[in-house]
Amino acid sequence: MDGKHKQPKTLQEAVVFYSNPDNALAYMVLLRWPDGIVVCPTCGRNDVVFLHNQRKWQCKSVHPKRQFSAKVGTIFEDSPIALEKWIVAVWMLSNCRNGVSSYEIARAIGVTQKSAWFMMHRIRLGLQDKQSGGKLGGGPNSKVEVDETFIGGKARNMHKSRRARMTAYDSKTAVMGMLERGGKVRATVLGNKRRGTVMQEIVRENVASGTWVMTDEFSGYQGLKNDYTHLVVNHLDRYVQGNVHTQGIENFWSLLKRGLGGTYVAVEPFHLFRYVDEQAFRFNNRQDAFGNKVPDSERFNIAMSQIMGRRLTYSELTGKTEDARQTPQEPF
Repeated sequence: MDGKHKQPKTLQEAVVFYSNPDNALAYMVLLRWPDGIVVCPTCGRNDVVFLHNQRKWQCKSVHPKRQFSAKVGTIFEDSPIALEKWIVAVWMLSNCRNGVSSYEIARAIGVTQKSAWFMMHRIRLGLQDKQSGGKLGGGPNSKVEVDETFIGGKARNMHKSRRARMTAYDSKTAVMGMLERGGKVRATVLGNKRRGTVMQEIVRENVASGTWVMTDEFSGYQGLKNDYTHLVVNHLDRYVQGNVHTQGIENFWSLLKRGLGGTYVAVEPFHLFRYVDEQAFRFNNRQDAFGNKVPDSERFNIAMSQIMGRRLTYSELTGKTEDARQTPQEPF
């Protein structure tokens, strides 16, 4: 922000501050063009003209889409919803520990629930970790906890006819997670891919060789000892054996399920990976490298820094076009 304004620190301050369209636009300009020079996203000219009435810029070269807004090239692109409403929605989703429902967003910023639902999924796309930091672990004493969980409805809440024809695995969606102690968590929705070989492949793709990997007694992890120092804790006997445990990743599962069951209530497996990415973002940005709590304003800035170069259309969201990360769309 400029010298005249300090960035808001709380949600109340953010609502008041960004309700001013000039403040919202100034923040986006600083985010998109840190040097203050607005560049045409189509041809790259840097002498564009600002149209005050439309709050857009116009390129001096004649070409398609010569007029553009600060939303172009971000998850906000082509949205008729005002920028100041988008920014408040990003603040809420990135900082509410158990998530925030589309109904609450709709009431808070004055849009329909359907629009809020679409907004939240676009924001979740921005919260996805690009995993540019390489693999987890790799250090001399690096320890990574690996575990899996199952997300879905409880059997006691199902109709008895459905409960009779489903096992615990048929009625739920498998999610696998890896947590580096003192570092980040990564989680992947497995869907119907529950074979141990697939889980071992995911570990090898995300964890550096030689790392201490800690798991439970599940047989699907047995092949990891060839590439890692594989330590196992038998949950039938105990949950902690010295320094060997998976309590850290279990904590992440607890936070994830609290949000899914308490805030979102019902989530289709088709969209589950988006909610997992949302929770992983908040979990990974709860503390800095020194163990200090990350302020809400800083977490918001991190979220906003990831909105560029990403796009999610309604057709992609609803499954009308192929999504490389989608899982089978079947009810819990």
